[in-house]
Amino acid sequence: MNKLFLFLQLLIISQLQAQQKPIFQDKFPDAVPVLNFGTFHMGFTSDATSVDFDEHNKKNQEDVHKVAKMLAEFKPTVIIVEDIPENNHLIQKAYQDYLNNPEMKFKHPSEIELLAFEIGRLSKTTRIYGIDHQMSYNYMIPNSVKEKVNDNTYERYFELIEKEEVRLNYDNLSLLDKLKVDNHPQYLDFLLNVNADILTYVSTKGNFEGADEAAKYYHRNIRMFSNLNQIELKADDRVFILMGASHTAFFNDFMKRSPRYKLVDPFLYLK
Repeated sequence: MNKLFLFLQLLIISQLQAQQKPIFQDKFPDAVPVLNFGTFHMGFTSDATSVDFDEHNKKNQEDVHKVAKMLAEFKPTVIIVEDIPENNHLIQKAYQDYLNNPEMKFKHPSEIELLAFEIGRLSKTTRIYGIDHQMSYNYMIPNSVKEKVNDNTYERYFELIEKEEVRLNYDNLSLLDKLKVDNHPQYLDFLLNVNADILTYVSTKGNFEGADEAAKYYHRNIRMFSNLNQIELKADDRVFILMGASHTAFFNDFMKRSPRYKLVDPFLYLK
């Protein structure tokens, strides 16, 4: 009986492993390595939620530069940031100024100046681009939908999340541990959910109020991905992407399916 049980276990394991193996090649042989890295916004943000972080504090800047040193081991040849392409000439000018004088002070530094620029400097990266695309959407639509279909999934989910956020104690984590949370697969799925998918549970009978708003956020991110795809890349390029983590979550999904890119695990570098 024990042998039969063991055989059945091995059979199940082998079947699961077979299911996980690729059944055909869907990546180009010269697919470009991408380290897709999520962060909170380290400077001013108009986002619905923000993290209490003093971007002018010297200790905070030193902590950011320690993380930059870790991530620079990826040795990117191209850096992508969350800014609109129309500002590329400004980004490139500021980056060049920083390369010429790493001790320079920025009036309103964000994760771009604090983290992306330092990674680029350490990696001797010469190319930096913004790919953001601004689109507004009403993430607070649940507050305005009256006579919602009788489903309390949205409300129960946020009750659950509020309890878990207290347990996680994110605000009191070190910078490195915050970034480890930001890039954890479960947290990235959570960001997809709270920014888009959970809104599909908010609607009146026969309508799609929440889903239509969620689609706007998908729309914004797929346009950002299109901006990335318009940048010329070569087979020997290595791309580092730094964005707010909700965009990182979308891009992970896009890149898993893209033949052009192969994702690199950020935890290989977050020691």
